[in-house]
Amino acid sequence: MIELMTVANHPLIVKKTCWADEKATMAFAQTLAQHRAIVTALITLHGELGAGKTTFARHLLHALGVTGRVKSPTYAVVEAYTVEKPAAGAAALSVWHCDFYRFSAPDEWEDAGFRDIFASPGLKLVEWPDKAGRYLPQADLSIAIESLADQTRQVTVSAFTPAGLALAQSLT
Repeated sequence: MIELMTVANHPLIVKKTCWADEKATMAFAQTLAQHRAIVTALITLHGELGAGKTTFARHLLHALGVTGRVKSPTYAVVEAYTVEKPAAGAAALSVWHCDFYRFSAPDEWEDAGFRDIFASPGLKLVEWPDKAGRYLPQADLSIAIESLADQTRQVTVSAFTPAGLALAQSLT
């Protein structure tokens, strides 16, 4: 048996891919949604404004079974969802989609009570994770999205935990 040793902020694996269009973004999200490790993952989403972080999150949430409108959490800071029968096979799935863009200091994470959310079971998707500073737990998976001049997206996936490694390895 091989045991993986994790070092904070040191990826176990880095994969690069390109999303040619929104269909490619959706396909990527659908693949990720099928892996059972998704139901407890902490996934951070990085990229400039308009890079596609929220679009990816919407596709992932729909692939997991969220029906109806998936709102951007930019103003509310967090949107919560419950999926009764997620695609990944769990009995029920709690999902928190957070956007820390409006944080002016990392202490706002602690003051707003996010410790309880991140200590609870379920999927956490976090846009602008750097704004939470040292308070945010180690991500399982980091997805960095860069918008290129031709409207494609260069995507870098980094895994930081065994669960993140399993998710990254499921991606083609």
